[in-house]
Amino acid sequence: MEIVQKTPQLLVIRTDANEPLANALRRSVSEVPTLAIDEVEIFKNDSAIYDEMLAHRLGLVALKTEKSISSKTKIDLKLSKIGPGIVYAGDLDGNAEVIYPKTPLTILSGNNKLELVATASLGRGISHAKYVPGLCYYKHIKEILSSPQIDQIVQKSKLGFIKPEKNGSKWICDLNDAEIDAINTLDNEAIKDSSEILFVIESFGQMDAKDIFLKSVQALEDNLDECEKALK
Repeated sequence: MEIVQKTPQLLVIRTDANEPLANALRRSVSEVPTLAIDEVEIFKNDSAIYDEMLAHRLGLVALKTEKSISSKTKIDLKLSKIGPGIVYAGDLDGNAEVIYPKTPLTILSGNNKLELVATASLGRGISHAKYVPGLCYYKHIKEILSSPQIDQIVQKSKLGFIKPEKNGSKWICDLNDAEIDAINTLDNEAIKDSSEILFVIESFGQMDAKDIFLKSVQALEDNLDECEKALK
């Protein structure tokens, strides 16, 4: 396994793995506990949108998920604002960090007022999409037969996660769809999937991409242990 890119927002892993394992890890991302607003008590809402829509938007506000937070943790966030102006996620006041403070929630005009208390708790994406910590996907690295015309396309490629590698009469590379279409036009049998895949995790900000991956692995292990116990 090779770490191709590693930042708080993005983790790219190159590994020789099969699709069932990669897909199991991808699905396990939805079982990583993250913090999100789950309950909203609205005392005053003179804004341009209904209470239900406002509560929905609050649920999608990305909150930092600290390692000290447990399943019993409840964090209250208060919001009180008088117009005119835009109400942003950063106007929430409490013991949870808003990742994107400039996320607009609603608009207040004149002396209109918005006053509410939102309660955040841990949850998993398998119960609601607002708890999903990031985007996860995988794709095969391609093996492409070399030829003068194909070599020009491959060598000009700059958008992939890995640089093209020459292996005998083949290229090992990560091309975009337009480049693959161009090669298929020249030779529709030149491209095939290699045994290696690129596993990609893009964090929405609640936690580092590395932590999402590690917690996904742990969630998969826990599910397998539970399955094994059930079969005994």
